[in-house]
Amino acid sequence: MEQHPRRKSWVVGPMIALALLGGVLLGKGWEPSGHASETYEELKTFSEVLNQVQKHYVDETKPKDLIQGAIRGMLSTLDPHSAYMTPDMYKEMQVETRGEFGGVGIQIGVKDSRLAVIAPIEGTPAYRAGIKAGDYIVKVNDDTTKDLTLMDAVQKMRGPKGSKVNLTIQRDGTPDPMVFTLVRDTIKIESVKSKNIDNLGYVRLTQFQEATGRDLAKAIRQFREQKVQGMILDLRNNPGGLLTAAVDVSEQFLPNGKLVVYTKSREGKKDEWFAKSKDQLEDLPVIILVNEGSASASEIVAGALQDWGRAVVVGTTSFGKGSVQTILPLGDGSGLRLTTAKYYTPKGRSIQSTGITPDIVVKLAPPVTAKAEGKPGEKEADPKTGKPKDAAKLPDEARNGSAPQASAADPSSEPSLESDAQLQKAVELLKSWKIFKELKVS
Repeated sequence: MEQHPRRKSWVVGPMIALALLGGVLLGKGWEPSGHASETYEELKTFSEVLNQVQKHYVDETKPKDLIQGAIRGMLSTLDPHSAYMTPDMYKEMQVETRGEFGGVGIQIGVKDSRLAVIAPIEGTPAYRAGIKAGDYIVKVNDDTTKDLTLMDAVQKMRGPKGSKVNLTIQRDGTPDPMVFTLVRDTIKIESVKSKNIDNLGYVRLTQFQEATGRDLAKAIRQFREQKVQGMILDLRNNPGGLLTAAVDVSEQFLPNGKLVVYTKSREGKKDEWFAKSKDQLEDLPVIILVNEGSASASEIVAGALQDWGRAVVVGTTSFGKGSVQTILPLGDGSGLRLTTAKYYTPKGRSIQSTGITPDIVVKLAPPVTAKAEGKPGEKEADPKTGKPKDAAKLPDEARNGSAPQASAADPSSEPSLESDAQLQKAVELLKSWKIFKELKVS
């Protein structure tokens, strides 16, 4: 995708995603003129340090590596989401929004100053291995994540299809870290999944991509033909994506002209996004399901529909990622991912660090985890030979030193009406709404 060097785009997902909102960055007015002399003096110091390192450091250094390292260090002092992208990283970022990229299938963010799993992507190596929303990534291979930026962590987990990466995971309620050996694969994301549950339209959004709004519209048309009585929008473990996609989804439930979300910059400048006329579901009740893995664009949709009284939000408090990143292309093909604003729900609620609180809280019991024998990551011994079995022949769970079992309490597994308490509550509410609507007072 061709990018003008002065064009900016908005990213609201915890992973690197390019939002095609357009707008022109003029490249000036960023720095007050009164600070120019101060900045010049500090750059002189930087130049001196660079010169001394090149002259006296024990190993030979390249100016390009030193300068890129300095840029990364500068951005790491700002917040976890601001980062420098090399030309290769910038190109890879542009590909992600089209729904196909290489890796292990984990959306990551920073929570409590630790590298956290926002959500595993369904059907990916991380999902199949049992990695869950809320897990903390302690190591990538043998490298600690303590001082890693989000960009660096993503790069370490990326690699050629078929190659392996070890992730050391700390999970709340589990005393010892667990080691997961993942085989990288091409990650293809189907962002919209729909089905009819007991004459109710059910849509699960796994991520917000360029085609999400269009695919949701198709599902809604099918529901209209089926004359469903209500709709459930499942945003659990949806880590976000494109702001434009969040607006596209919201406006299919809101009347024309309603405010969906607005952002506010350091200077107090507001940018607003409003619903445009579409074939909405204004005549049907809507339930939105959220949990701790619902972030960013998911929180925009849930917050907008909750503020306007258009949907009842059910589940647990969402992740709380409410900062907006702007992608600024640089002249050498690299890019800058910079936090430039925070976004707010129509009624002025900031989501950053607080999340969306459900109207009805429904918690799930902790998933059942079978205890594996031996140390985390250790191979199972063959009873005949006493030697470790080939790990490649073992299930992912045994190979990773733990055995997560799919259960009713696991929202990352395929939702089932029989075992999913949050989904059950949504169906119950919609069925009750129909009963109350049909009540007649004599």
